[in-house]
Amino acid sequence: MSKRILSLAAIDDLARAAAREIKPVHETEPPKVYAIPCGGVPAAFAIGRHVHFEMVDDPLDADYIVDDLIESGGTMSRFLGEAAISTPTGRKFISGRGAPKPVVLLDKRSDEWKGQWVVFPWEQTAEKGIEDHLIRILQFVGEDSQREGLLETPGRVAKAWQFWTKGYGEDPAAILKTFEDGAEGCNEMVVVKDIPFYSHCEHHMAAIFGTATIAYIPDGKIVGLSKLNRLLDCFARRLQVQERLTAQVADSLMEHLAPKGVGVVVKARHLCMESRGVCQQGHHTVTSALRGVIYEGAARQEFLQLAQ
Repeated sequence: MSKRILSLAAIDDLARAAAREIKPVHETEPPKVYAIPCGGVPAAFAIGRHVHFEMVDDPLDADYIVDDLIESGGTMSRFLGEAAISTPTGRKFISGRGAPKPVVLLDKRSDEWKGQWVVFPWEQTAEKGIEDHLIRILQFVGEDSQREGLLETPGRVAKAWQFWTKGYGEDPAAILKTFEDGAEGCNEMVVVKDIPFYSHCEHHMAAIFGTATIAYIPDGKIVGLSKLNRLLDCFARRLQVQERLTAQVADSLMEHLAPKGVGVVVKARHLCMESRGVCQQGHHTVTSALRGVIYEGAARQEFLQLAQ
C-alpha cells in the first residue's frame, strides 16, 4: 500500500469541494454540522473556511455529519444511525429534521484513492500518527500512558508491527528463484516438514503460531529448500486466516514453480480463541491445501503420512 501525505493546500482543495455539499436547510438558521471524533473535527474546521454552518455536539441535532476519511463507510454509517431515534413507527429525527447527510473530505472507495495510506496534516507523520493511536489504546484499557514503563511502548509497538507484517512488502515470485540445474531425474516428492511460523489473525490481530509442512513434486525445476520457509514467512507476516494462508502457499508454488503437484499442511494455535472468547488452551487447528497430482491417489496418501 502506497503512502500519501497530504499538504495543507491539498486539504483546502478537498475542503472547498466538500463545502459545496453543505446547503441551508432552514431559511432562518445556518445548517447544523456534527463532526465525528476525532478526524471529523479538523475536517469540519477546514470545511468551515468555505461555508458558514453551526457546529453541534449531538448527531441528533445535525443536518450534516462530517468526517475526514471514509475507508469502508462503517464509521459514517454508525453515526448516521445514531442520529436517528427509534420509535414504534420507525425512525424519527429530532426537531422535525430529516436524516442527516454525510460529508467527507476524502472517500477512499473512489478509484483515485483506493489502496493508498492517506496521512492528514493533523496526524503529523504516518509513524507518529500510529503512535498517537497506540497511546489512545493504552488510555482505553485504563493505563497511564505517561508512566515510565510505557513512555516508549507506542514506538516499540509500531516497529514491532512493521516487522510482524513485513510480508506485505515481499514478492513471492522474487522469493521462488528456481533451478533447472540439479532437477534432472528428480520426480519424487520434496518435503520440508514442521516449519515454524508466526502470524496474526485479521479478526482480532491476535497471534497465530504453529508449523507447516510443504511438499512438491518437481517437473523439471527445483527451488532452494530455504525458499519454502521464506515463502511461508512471506504470507504469514500479514494479517491472516489460517485457511487462506495455507492456500496462498500452495497456489504460489503452483504458479511460480509449476510442479506436478503441491501439498501444504498447517497446524496452528490461535490466541484469539485461547486468550479470549472460549478461552480453551492447547488445541490445534489443522488445514491443508493439495494441488495437482498430490490432490488424489498414491501421492496424496504419501504426503499426508509424511505430514503427520
